[in-house]
Amino acid sequence: MRTLASWCFRHRRVVLTLWVIALLATSFASREIGTNFSNSFSLPNTPSTDAIAILQRVSPQNSGDIERIVFETSDGLSVTSPAVEQQINAMLATVALLPHVSHVQSPFTPAGATQVSSAGRVAFANVNFNVGATSVSTKEAQRFVSTARSADMRGLQVAVSGQVAEKAIPPSLGGSLPGILLAGIVLLLVFGSLAAMLLPLASALLSLGTAIGIIGLLSNVMKMPEFSTQLVLLIGLGVGIDYALFIVTRHRQGLLAGLDAEAAVVKAVNTSGRAVLFAGMIVCIALLGMFAIGVSFLYGVAISASIGVAFTMLAALTLLPAMLGFCGPKVLSRRQCRRLRNEGPRIVGAGARGFWPRWSGFVSRRPILAAGGALIVVVLVALPFFSLRLGSSDQGNDPVGTTTRTAYDLLATGFGAGYNGQLTVVVVGHGAPPASTLAQLRDAISTHVDVASVSPPFTLPPKDDTTVSLLNVIPRSAPQDAATTNLIDSLRGTTIPSAVHGTGLTVLVGGSTAVLVDFTRVLSNKLPLFIALVVALSFLLLALVFRSIVIPLTAALMNILSIGAAFGVLVAVFQHGTLGGLFGVNRPGPVESFLPVMLFAILFGLSMDYEVFLISRIHEEWLKSGDNRTAVRDGLASTGKTITAAALIMIMIFGSFILAGGERIIKEFGLGLAAGIFMDAVLIRMAIVPAVMFMLGRSNWWFPRWLDKKLPRAAIDPMSVGDEHVDEIVPSDPVAVV
Repeated sequence: MRTLASWCFRHRRVVLTLWVIALLATSFASREIGTNFSNSFSLPNTPSTDAIAILQRVSPQNSGDIERIVFETSDGLSVTSPAVEQQINAMLATVALLPHVSHVQSPFTPAGATQVSSAGRVAFANVNFNVGATSVSTKEAQRFVSTARSADMRGLQVAVSGQVAEKAIPPSLGGSLPGILLAGIVLLLVFGSLAAMLLPLASALLSLGTAIGIIGLLSNVMKMPEFSTQLVLLIGLGVGIDYALFIVTRHRQGLLAGLDAEAAVVKAVNTSGRAVLFAGMIVCIALLGMFAIGVSFLYGVAISASIGVAFTMLAALTLLPAMLGFCGPKVLSRRQCRRLRNEGPRIVGAGARGFWPRWSGFVSRRPILAAGGALIVVVLVALPFFSLRLGSSDQGNDPVGTTTRTAYDLLATGFGAGYNGQLTVVVVGHGAPPASTLAQLRDAISTHVDVASVSPPFTLPPKDDTTVSLLNVIPRSAPQDAATTNLIDSLRGTTIPSAVHGTGLTVLVGGSTAVLVDFTRVLSNKLPLFIALVVALSFLLLALVFRSIVIPLTAALMNILSIGAAFGVLVAVFQHGTLGGLFGVNRPGPVESFLPVMLFAILFGLSMDYEVFLISRIHEEWLKSGDNRTAVRDGLASTGKTITAAALIMIMIFGSFILAGGERIIKEFGLGLAAGIFMDAVLIRMAIVPAVMFMLGRSNWWFPRWLDKKLPRAAIDPMSVGDEHVDEIVPSDPVAVV
């Protein structure tokens, strides 16, 4: 670390130039080549994906996505008016010629008669693609939507729904600017120096710009979700600014202690940089652990988020030392410079005054009161978690004004919410199935209380002695509603098996809504294994570093508690609708099914950051004094300000994405991360953890001797690994300790 820091400082022009070139090159390449983000995924051995596989083999032209072009008339016009019909048919003829479009069913044909609402003001056309949305490029999707909307005229509104239409909507980066401004204000208040405030922002933004360019390029060779860039910005801004904050803070302490600029940079990277490296690696490992779940959709999420974290970490260890070399003493505030000139170098101690020393004294005297009060708050916030319902929000939650949201609302108004979540029943047999059997199946499905309508069966041309018939089922409820999930389960479990018993037919319930239900089911089944792996990893790493059994166990329990509180907030706002208007939630619905995996991985890594910053300072005091009470009190007093300031920056970054509008999933991420960080950094690490350590006393540091001898030694503090070059300056905050 010392060699890296010294080289970057001395060759700062080269380092800065390389980073600027990387940013410009990746951004230019991403813009010229284009991106191909996709929300598609594969789920082997589920009924919905088996249905898709059968259609791809028997009739590829019917195996792709089905989009809907929706029309609404106003000014007294009807969709069947000659002028309107002529305008729509001309547009549909053009759509039929677009790439990957296999069939267009107009509402003005006998087969499409049911596609006109009873009031005559809303109608829709079905557009069949011969490939899934993942095989349609973003440019092709945008061309499809623009062609459909070209029929807009006075008195006629056109909108498009479906996965291809969703792909045509460019991702919004709307939450980044408010978050950057708020973070800058906090940094300016903490540092009192414009240069010191700008350095963390510049480091984070330059590295994230490069990372986003690389992620855009990777989206062309692997599946990356459409919200990848937003997620990377959300996470990367928080961790990137915090990582730079720790190093800049430690560098400023070195300058105040009398070190020259290069020595201060080397000292900062060799101490705080080690913590940043450890913290960044932990977050990346936790994110990449999602590969263990075996769901392809999460691979792109894990890789994109890991790239963002890795680049911010790399910038903090290379770009930041170079920029510190340009700034010199300007990173100090005017008051600090004046004091340094007048009083000379001095070692900044933790001090005996201020809020945090007083708070640590209170916790040491009243540990039960401090821990009990904080625990009550956390548990109350976490209570809604027990009513968590996972699922996939439908396009009725898309931002108002987008074509998919408009189409959803028009279909729901003209036909019913279920028209936005059509189910496809695939009947597979050898030879043509009897018409009576298909009629019996249709009647059985039609009589289900949650079914609005069922189309007549349509039999595809046989292939290899396999005959496939299709029935389109319209639920009464919206795609995201629990009633729709229950309907799918009921059709698969009782209605369909009873109707085809003894016929030898295989009947599968597919369609995009069924795929999302199966996706939720698969993730829910694998979530316990993932959580166990993450918790076990955190336990082993902390035990290895701090040589303790109790501390890792406490940390694991606290991580689970903070994440439970984060999900309690999510359930209350997004599922129950509590304060939904404040956060732009216009329709309560399920929490996204992959959110627990993502949030657990991210919050685990961030919680480990704060745990390490706090415990490492306490551990140092313990090694010095051998007195647990003194160690915990002094460690908490010296780390409280820095940890809460870092947490405040993250909360502001995450919070800005909640209020800036955009996709529901980004709002869920923002609120979940902000709530989790607040609970973890403020209530758990600053109250519950130290209070528990006060009560446990010397038991905190118990570690079996036989295990101590067998395990390798790993330390974040360079002094613990025998770095003879580390000077003896006493650190004043967790940055200096870790």
